[in-house]
Amino acid sequence: MARSRTSKFDASEAITNELIRIIERGVLPWRKPWTAGGSARPLRHNSEPYQGVNNFLLTMRTVMAGYTSPFWMTVPQANTLGAKIRKGERSSVVVYYGQSRTQSDDEQDANDGNAEEARVFRFQKSYRVFNADQIEGLPDAFHPDACPVPDHMPSAPIPHMQAFFDAIDITTVFGGTEARYNPPVDKVFMPSIERFKDPLNFYGVWAHELAHATKAPHRLNRDYGLSRFGNTAYSREEIVAELTSCFLGQELGFTAHTLELNASYLYHWLRVLRSYKTAIFKHAADAQKACDYLIARSEAGRAGATDQAA
Repeated sequence: MARSRTSKFDASEAITNELIRIIERGVLPWRKPWTAGGSARPLRHNSEPYQGVNNFLLTMRTVMAGYTSPFWMTVPQANTLGAKIRKGERSSVVVYYGQSRTQSDDEQDANDGNAEEARVFRFQKSYRVFNADQIEGLPDAFHPDACPVPDHMPSAPIPHMQAFFDAIDITTVFGGTEARYNPPVDKVFMPSIERFKDPLNFYGVWAHELAHATKAPHRLNRDYGLSRFGNTAYSREEIVAELTSCFLGQELGFTAHTLELNASYLYHWLRVLRSYKTAIFKHAADAQKACDYLIARSEAGRAGATDQAA
């Protein structure tokens, strides 16, 4: 009698299907303003922040579950701390990437005639984590107090955010009612902040458009093919800009935002996610690169201004 085979768990497929189900409800939960225990980013048990797709996934799960702790950990990590998972709690899947390499010709046995250059292979693995709110017996440090939410004047600049964006060496032109990046002139066009009741939305839109500007050949040279409104290349770039705004907002204190969020915009997400199961991993990685690039350019701009003032 033949043995029945248990199908191997496919993390990419499971995560993509989870995300599709959420977006089909017509919501983007990562856009909800949140902090958990004073942190706007999910943290590992050692306080190291998650990045890329794991940051995105755990942010989404924190918001949807209403967790008040930013910390996530595996069962062995919880056990090491003398804690245990509450009965009935469900884990969250996260992924990591590693690499392995074949032997080079020089490394092979001299008597082996099969000469071969060393090749590096990347692989993806998954593991499961729980939020500190799902765990009993953790030290109090894993349940930090929430920070008060600052008040902002309507339609007025927020100093630290304004300083960040002003220092980025990508030209932004203010005026009109549209927000867009125009590649032929390499400029971002933005409505003025006075058109936004909530200044946080202004910075979310600005981050989104600057994210598009990072695709230029003289910056990150990101290219998904010929982009026309509504096609797959266009949709893929929109997802990268959305995630870049999300990641950058975690650094500065705003959430991802665009001037329009409708069925068409949600369709961009669904079209790409359904096209191939690893899309969210690729685009989250590209968004992390764009976020890091904009942070580096802002830091360089501010450092240069300080040097000139000195």
